[in-house]
Amino acid sequence: MKQQRNTRQRQLVLAAVRARCDHPSADQIYLDVRAIDERISRGTVYRNLNILVQQGEVLQVKLPHMDRFECQSDKHYHLLCQGCGAVCDVHLPYYAELDEQAAKKTGYTIERHRAVFEGLCPNCRNKKI
Repeated sequence: MKQQRNTRQRQLVLAAVRARCDHPSADQIYLDVRAIDERISRGTVYRNLNILVQQGEVLQVKLPHMDRFECQSDKHYHLLCQGCGAVCDVHLPYYAELDEQAAKKTGYTIERHRAVFEGLCPNCRNKKI
């Protein structure tokens, strides 16, 4: 990948992702950055998010309906509330054996797998009771 300049806008985007622990969407990051620099465009934020993902500074969490972002790069799993859309980390051991099994069966070189558990968070579950 071509070396990218480390711009002020990119630093603002990275700081916005680091400041949150709720796996924000690109739009939420845009609003956070926009509160600091009202001249920044949505396209600039999205472009810089993509660059930060390519550089490994930010992890893109691919979810149904909308991708989310985080700075935590260790291999871990996520929970998605089907009621309110909240996303959080689930602290379970990462099963590298699945990577090995998939590689063995397919011939692929597996770098990682990702899993998203879907259900209702405690708040949404209590609302349904």
